[in-house]
Amino acid sequence: MSFLYLSSGDALWGWANALSSSNVAIILVTFALAIMIGLTVRSKTSLRKGKSEKGKVNVLKFHSEEEVAVGLAKYIADLSAKFIEENGCFSVVLSGGTLVDTLRKLLEPPYINSIEWSKWLIFFLDERVVPLNHPDSNYKLALDGFLSKVPIPKSSIHAINDKLSPERAAIDYENRLKRLVEKGTLRKSGGSDFANFDLMLLGMGPDGHVASLFCWHFQRFEKTRWVTSIKDSPKPPSQRITFTFPLINAASEIAMVVTGEDAADAVKIALRETKSSSCCFPLPVEKVSPIGKLTWFLDSDATSGYHR
Repeated sequence: MSFLYLSSGDALWGWANALSSSNVAIILVTFALAIMIGLTVRSKTSLRKGKSEKGKVNVLKFHSEEEVAVGLAKYIADLSAKFIEENGCFSVVLSGGTLVDTLRKLLEPPYINSIEWSKWLIFFLDERVVPLNHPDSNYKLALDGFLSKVPIPKSSIHAINDKLSPERAAIDYENRLKRLVEKGTLRKSGGSDFANFDLMLLGMGPDGHVASLFCWHFQRFEKTRWVTSIKDSPKPPSQRITFTFPLINAASEIAMVVTGEDAADAVKIALRETKSSSCCFPLPVEKVSPIGKLTWFLDSDATSGYHR
């Protein structure tokens, strides 16, 4: 049993250290039961469609991952045409995992020949601090599966500096983004100084994490930084950099692409209609609330157990 949903974890550990081992066991069991009750209550809530705290939320459910890929391709192609017409370019933020494979329909007609690839700007939502040619690199994953197959200029693909430590790599990437805003290559988000990306393509882990913002990491509460670093990711490799939620939520469009039954429980929690129980700690994905639009792309496995 993990402590993903405890809202007062620091206090708990303080009490635990002051008590005997038997008392600690009793406390842990009690709170574990409270968590299980909270999760049960939350899992019975239903999917939502309407308004998030800031923008509009659309939930699109498809029968299969193949249909998700088809729908996602049209969505991206339409946005590409829209933003290029409005601003002369299309800024896209990629994440790792299975998302790159879900972009495969963009490599087929009619999109491969109709999209203005030369106007795309590519950034990375999070990255493992490994050499860019390492198998664990999100850059390499995107390059092999997508970027090498479309004519996006190399100068428009903004990878991290893989020669730096996690802390310095995060600072360097943030500073590079800020310079692009100063030059006018990226726009500022309305009402803040954060960069306004046209589209962020997000995935979600079974534990509800997005980017490299995990349930038990305080980086998820960052308010001022654009990019931060993590040294103890629960999934290897442990050292990473990641966009923060203020930067993620400054996007015009966010596509949350989730397929597979392993994420079904987190999907039901993230798309509930009722507010969190007081004993439960929100999942990181619940902090995704862009100033623009949030669109969920889900297959039937990701919404298994839910009937509307």
